[in-house]
Amino acid sequence: MAVGFGAYAAHGFPDAPEAAQWVDKASRYQMYHALALLALAGLQRGDGRLACLAGILFVAGTLLFCGALYGLALTSLPVAWVAPFGGSAFILGWLALAAAAILEKRQRE
Repeated sequence: MAVGFGAYAAHGFPDAPEAAQWVDKASRYQMYHALALLALAGLQRGDGRLACLAGILFVAGTLLFCGALYGLALTSLPVAWVAPFGGSAFILGWLALAAAAILEKRQRE
């Protein structure tokens, strides 16, 4: 989906540069977090609850943040207010991932 939306951002908005920027940003964030989810699948060792939480937060962030930007670009729905919740989910996901990595390192020592 991220690649398709990225291509659409590059070619599908000749008269709406702001909408193209929203879709471009959403597709980049979606791809970054899809890759992070793939990496998380390989990191789940031991307890794994924090890594699982990070994954849940990355999915929530993708749905809320990227979904809001796609919605802004492709519809006339007032969805901009949802984006900060998705951004917060992304941030909390990265914090959970960092905490999981720190705990795993401590368990190995």
